[in-house]
Order: sequence, then C-alpha cells, then structure tokens
Amino acid sequence: MSATGNVAVVFAYHNVGVRALAVLLARGVRVVLVVTHPDDPNENQWFDSVAALARCEGIPCIQPDNPNAPESVALVAACAPDYLFSFYYRHMLGSELLSLPKRGAYNLHGSLLPKYRGRVPINWAVCHGESETGVTLHEMVLKPDAGAIVGQEAVRILPNDTAHQVFQKVVCAGERLLWQVIPALLAGRVSAQAMDLSQGSYFGRRRPEDGRIDWRQSAWTIHNLIRAVAPPYPGAFFYWQGRRIDILSSHYRAEQALVSAAERPRLYWQEGGCYADCCDGYRLQLVQIGMDGLLLDQSAWCQQWGSEGLCLHPFPIEKENVL
Repeated sequence: MSATGNVAVVFAYHNVGVRALAVLLARGVRVVLVVTHPDDPNENQWFDSVAALARCEGIPCIQPDNPNAPESVALVAACAPDYLFSFYYRHMLGSELLSLPKRGAYNLHGSLLPKYRGRVPINWAVCHGESETGVTLHEMVLKPDAGAIVGQEAVRILPNDTAHQVFQKVVCAGERLLWQVIPALLAGRVSAQAMDLSQGSYFGRRRPEDGRIDWRQSAWTIHNLIRAVAPPYPGAFFYWQGRRIDILSSHYRAEQALVSAAERPRLYWQEGGCYADCCDGYRLQLVQIGMDGLLLDQSAWCQQWGSEGLCLHPFPIEKENVL
C-alpha cells in the first residue's frame, strides 16, 4: 500500500541496506531507484546483496563508481524523490544529490551518534572496549554523520562479543528503529534533535595491517583488538621468527597470569587450551590460532614452536624478514 507522495531513492549496501530497504517497502514507501555498489572480487562477500533484493522487487538498480557524477545525479533527479535514504552506502552524497528530495535525506549509521562518526563504527567501538553501541537515523548534511538526529536504538556489547556479532545486533536494531520511525517520518511528525559534535569523535577506515598485535598492551586491550577484527574481518596477527601467526578468536575472563612478570608476555598451552599471559598480569585464552591458512591445535603448535611456550622478547611489533 504505497502512498504516491512517498517516493524515495535508496542508496544502500550490505546487510543493513537489505534489511532497511525491506522495511521501507513494507511500510509503504515507493522506492523507484536503488543505488548500490558493484561487489569487489577482492573483498570477502559474506553479506547479503541489495542488488538482488532490488531485482526481486522489480526496482531499477544502478551501481555507479561515483554517485555524484552528473549522469548519476540526473538519474536521481528524474525520479523527483520526496526522500533520499542512505543505508550502509560507502560514498558521501554531495550537495547536488542532497538538494533533490522534497522532504529530506536520511542516513542510518551504526553507532549512537555523535559517538563513532565515520567509518566502521562497530569495529572501532569493540576495539575500544565499549559496553554499548547502537544505531542512529539522522538527517544527511555535507559533513559526515553530523545532521540532526531523528531516532536511536542502543545495543549491548558483551565482553566476548566479536564485531560481527555486534554487527548482527545492530542490523536488527536498525530494522526495529526504522519500523518505528518511518510512519511518523512519512506523516511529517518527527522532531529531529541537533547533534552536538563536541560529545563524539570521528574515526577513519581500518586497514588489515591495523590488526597487528602489540604484546606490550594489556590482556583486555589485546582481546578487544582480536574480537574487533575477527573473521569475517581480516583478523589479528603478529610475527615471530619470520612467521606470521594469526589470532582469530580469544576469550577473556580476567584471570590472573600464571608466569612471572619477567617472563611476560608468554604464550603457552595448558590442558588443551592456548593462553597468553600479558604484561598487565592477566591472561587471555587464544581460542583459534592460525598459520599459513591452517588452524593450529596443540600438536601442530608444538611441532612448530616446541612445548615450552613462547616468551615474546623482544616484543614482536615489526614484521620480521621472512626467510
């Protein structure tokens, strides 16, 4: 049951884009054009396809390299949209696009703005050990993630949640938030609250090399890095004796380290589990360890490194020369 005055162009990608587009359609928004990204063959494609949903719904879909190029702007303008929506779309929309909708342009962002403005907000929140994040629907302006807030919903980050697990919670929170807000938005009954940017920070993109572990840090800090970049993201790692060791999963219980301060940090096996005794006097269980694309159990670890454990001195910060 679509209303003729509720015409929208949707810029969307990833699972957030799929679920948000589905909510708009279920709430009677007449989506006349979907703008998405071509899939990158070098990226791990673990997420759902906005383009596939658009095809199922019979909605025209374009995949421009630059949504602000004149030809893309002209296509959007020809739709005469009442609304623009951006759901996990990776490009900023320029002034020409933002000037087109008659009733506003809105973005769904994966944090409780103004905290964690910018790129990969969920990964950053987990990396910083936050206990809460969420999703925000806000007006789009030229400055990223800075427009007035229409609605928010929080989600809990548990101590051993990975970024992917938190992402799944945020997708559901975004769906719930849109389902609640869209009727009021269409009826012109929303009251947006100006964002106080001084209460948050902007974060940039993360690169695979940002997953390098610094063993001088606390067990909690190292654990947060590991779970922030755990698969399907590129993963945490360090180098030792010219070999890259991947730490794909960890578990934190605030247990005391077993070895003395002089021997820390140290990696060792105990009763079938691998542990890292860290510099702050706490230990971290390393649940999944990989090398050369294979997971290591205790037997494979001992064949490579021996049974005495690794005393990580000097600290393996920089990549060593691989022989």
